[in-house]
Order: sequence, then C-alpha cells, then structure tokens
Amino acid sequence: MINTRWHDLADRVLDGRRLSTDEGMAVLGAGDEELLGLLDAAYRVRRRFFGNQVRLNFLMNAKSGQCSEDCGYCSQSSISNADIPKYNLLDPEKILDGARVAAQRKAKTYCTVISGRRPSRKELDTFARIVPRIKASYNLKVCLSPGLLTYEQAAQLKSCGVDRINHNLNTSRRFYPNVCTTHSYQDRLDTLRAIRRAGMEICSGGIVGMGEDDSDVVELALELGTLAAETVPVNFLLPIPGTPLACTSRLNPRYCLKVLALFRLANPHCELRIAAGREEHLGCLQPLGLYPANGIFVGDYLTTKGQPPEEDYRMIEALGFEIVTES
Repeated sequence: MINTRWHDLADRVLDGRRLSTDEGMAVLGAGDEELLGLLDAAYRVRRRFFGNQVRLNFLMNAKSGQCSEDCGYCSQSSISNADIPKYNLLDPEKILDGARVAAQRKAKTYCTVISGRRPSRKELDTFARIVPRIKASYNLKVCLSPGLLTYEQAAQLKSCGVDRINHNLNTSRRFYPNVCTTHSYQDRLDTLRAIRRAGMEICSGGIVGMGEDDSDVVELALELGTLAAETVPVNFLLPIPGTPLACTSRLNPRYCLKVLALFRLANPHCELRIAAGREEHLGCLQPLGLYPANGIFVGDYLTTKGQPPEEDYRMIEALGFEIVTES
C-alpha cells in the first residue's frame, strides 16, 4: 500500500476519530520504506496541537532501591542484582536542589520518583512540605512517581500542589503477569483512576521491548487514549545487567520510530515524551523521534545515564524546533 494511507489516517485522527486496533497494528507492521511517510503523518498531528515546541523534563530518583516489587525490567526491584546506589528518601533540601538543576537545564517539569510499592505517610508529608517551595522558587510543574496510591493519598498530593502523578501501565493487561507478579495491571489502573478523581493530571506510559507482541504495544497505546493521559512517556527497554530482562532485546531504531508514531496517532492531544532508552535505541535517528514526540528528559534517568543536555539543545535547534519556556 502507498504512503498516502498514513495521511488519510492522520486526517481521521485530526477529525476526532480514535485509532482502531487494526490501524495500530498496521502502523507497527509498516515497511521501512514507508517510515518517512508515517512520520510525516504523525508530525501533522503533533504540529496541530504542539507546533514545533519541545518540552524538557528533568528526573530525580529521590529514593533508590529497596523495593518490595518484582518488576522484571527494574534495577531497583526485589529480584534485581544490579549494582546501583540504594538510599532512603533524600533530604528535602536535596530534592529542592534537584528543582534548581531542572530549571537550570531549561526543564519546565520536575519529575521525582520514589521506589517502593506505595509511599509511607512520612514520605507523603515530606512532599507536602517541599512541593510548595519548589513551585514558589522555580515555577516548575511537579510530577511525582510514588507507586500505588489511594484516593486519599492522591488528594493529599493534589492539595500541596503536585500537578500530575506518573504511574506507568508499562504494557498490556495480557502481558503484565510476565513483567510483575507482586501487583496487578488492575492495581495500576485503580491508581490512575484515583489520581483522576483527585483532580490531577495523569502521566502514564510504557516500556517497549520486554518480549511483548505488537498487539500488546497497540493495546497499551489505545488504553492510554481511553484514559486521556495528559503525558505519555514511551520507554525503550534498557536491558540492565542483574535484572531478569537483561538479555531481552529486539529493538531497532526504525521500529522505535514506528512505536512513537503509533502513540502519537493514538494519543493526539498528549505530551508524548521519549523516555529511557532514547539514546541507545534511536541512536543517530533521535531527531526523527521528535516529529511524533514533543517531549524528552534532559539529563539522566533513574539508574542509567542520558546524554549531556547540550546535545539535546543542539538537536532541537538543528531541527528548527524550540524549547518550551512557559510552565
């Protein structure tokens, strides 16, 4: 089939029609010779809602390791033997200093992550005290990734000024038991619904490359569309030594670009963020990823390194795009 089918698909998405499962499978199954046409179609959707702007995000691992969950991809899980730093929740002043670095690196969203199944009362109280200081000092959006939440916990975070909660679905319902057994896919959905009920934005995405089928990737993209997640981070598995998925890898840059096009067409209004694995799996094709996506992390990830911020700035400038300057 010729590339015009992708522009017809973009037209339907721009007219407000949701992507179907068959259309999603067609995107991932597109031949490499169709890739530029597919990216052009995804870019039309991105440009409609976000122009040529790129939102930068900064991530801090505020509590590392010592997690009771058995997520197979994670270096911080209970079954990981990865050689990583392990520490309890950072001192509030260190968390505040992370916000300073975020602002310095031109990020407009400060993302903090705490390892563990769910946050303790002490951890929630710490963020209740520090979030107002972050917002007053640096005018950043605050996104917290605390694990599973009840409605009451979500409401507490909302009341102190947290803008959005990150809680990734990670994969499809079908494939989820292959990734984690200490909590369920439904547990994650329940947390996302609690976040929405509390009046916060949802940041939820997934990890591609864990051994799932294309149908699982499509199901995830469509589920996030149903949830109307405001931010969708797409991670490409970094097979970290010491984790059960250390030897799992089937990704190539062209497939990763098709994944990003899929998530854009399935979630036209979201901030689509290229997250962990961007540097390793897209490599020299990273700039093409910003035709469907409109956000990236600037700096490091949780326990893995990103590229220097200056390289991101140069990439964005070379594309003729511009960094978002307003929170």
